[in-house]
Amino acid sequence: MNILIIIAAILISFAIGVPVGMIYRKKIAESKIQGAENEAKRLIDLAKIEAENLKKAEIFKAKEEIMNSRKELDQEIKERRGEIQKQETRLIQKEENLERRSENFEKKEQEIEKEHQKIEQQKQEVEKLYDQEIVELQKIAALTTEEAKQRLLSELDKELTAEKAAIIRDQEQKVKENAIKNAKELLAYAVQKCAADHSQETTVSIVALPNDEMKGRIIGREGRNIRALETLTGIDLIIDDTPEAVVLSGFDPLRREVAKIALEKLIDDGRIHPSKIEEMVEKAKEEVDTTIKEEGERAVLESGVIGLHPDLVKLIGKLKYRTSYGQNVLNHSIEVSNLARIMAEELGLDPKLARRAGLLHDIGKALDHDMEGTHVEIGVDILKKYKENPLVINAVEAHHGDVEPQTLEAVLIQAADAISASRPGARRETLEAYIKRLQNLEEIADSFEGVEKSFAIQAGREVRIIVKPEKISDDQMTILARDVAKKVENEMDYPGQIKINIIRETRVSDYAK
Repeated sequence: MNILIIIAAILISFAIGVPVGMIYRKKIAESKIQGAENEAKRLIDLAKIEAENLKKAEIFKAKEEIMNSRKELDQEIKERRGEIQKQETRLIQKEENLERRSENFEKKEQEIEKEHQKIEQQKQEVEKLYDQEIVELQKIAALTTEEAKQRLLSELDKELTAEKAAIIRDQEQKVKENAIKNAKELLAYAVQKCAADHSQETTVSIVALPNDEMKGRIIGREGRNIRALETLTGIDLIIDDTPEAVVLSGFDPLRREVAKIALEKLIDDGRIHPSKIEEMVEKAKEEVDTTIKEEGERAVLESGVIGLHPDLVKLIGKLKYRTSYGQNVLNHSIEVSNLARIMAEELGLDPKLARRAGLLHDIGKALDHDMEGTHVEIGVDILKKYKENPLVINAVEAHHGDVEPQTLEAVLIQAADAISASRPGARRETLEAYIKRLQNLEEIADSFEGVEKSFAIQAGREVRIIVKPEKISDDQMTILARDVAKKVENEMDYPGQIKINIIRETRVSDYAK
């Protein structure tokens, strides 16, 4: 009840106060206008009286001078007349000034009239607003406090929704642009700082012979020597018409290296028979084991990783004899470690964690020929066995997207792995797979309606699509490019990224006859 009385009192005071204020302001304006008019009239009357008196005085003075100067020369009369004429000119100027003042007063009166009209318009607008506020207050008076609050908040929310959406879109765009720019600069810096030479490794090794006679000794009586060597090493020896050379063929680089070292030792020794072959193969295995250990220590030293278990160091060294698409896995792991460290330092993250995870991310490839499972699963099991840091294990497990990365360092391992693998010349691709990928790319582009022709260029890193201008508009080109990109992402596997270029051309021809 008290709230209603207060609201009613506010409404009554507001209803009385606004008209009284308007009347008061009107009276003040009218009084100002009346005062200005009276002042203008008074000034005009005074000016007229002053001019009349001045004129009478001058005429009386002139008469006296004429009476007193009758005896003076005609020259003096002329001079006096000139002076009188000057006085009259001055009087005319004064009258003109008075007229100008009168005109100024008229202009001021007009301006005052305009101001008065503005005041009237404002008064009418205030009255309209007042009526609207009365209606709103009447509506609100029928609502509870909570309902009125909710209504007010809903109206404010409607007004602010569009502004918030625009601000969010602008901020997201700015953040995205800055993030892309910073990421490009960071990747470029890391790639430039960690420049590495790349050479693809093949699945064959060639051993030079001192002469072609040595081929017969390697084959042995009824082929017993070559059979023994192939059985002990698991490598095929190809002895063909190539002069003074034997080709060792096998997909396991470790076995191929053992066979190469053993064959070179047999050639140097000169005695080639099954028992000697077995002895040299054992020595070659010992030599390879030593090399593996040295290479593991070199990789650890080069990447700056400390505190690794000796068995892990040996497994890292074993990656020297493991390739992936022709890329040496040990060199790849060292490069990933360095790239991840550089990016972590630039971003203010943990460089030690990044370099450690980068060096160990492909350690499962050292045993994936001997154990079941993917190299990621094998690597995770090995690292858990040697109680490696859980964050390192997560980075290894997430570097191919099998699990979600728990740290930013794990994301850097993914980026560094992609950079190292996609460097030009880092990996080889068979001609058949390369051609198939280009064909798939063009087939995906041709599958969309309105496409006239498509061309896969830049070694499959760009597809150029020519559309029919009468079917595809400029606006539809943007949507088509996005749809093609999504379909390529869903249906193809490829390193790096593929650029989609849409070309629409309209030509008009005519002939002058």
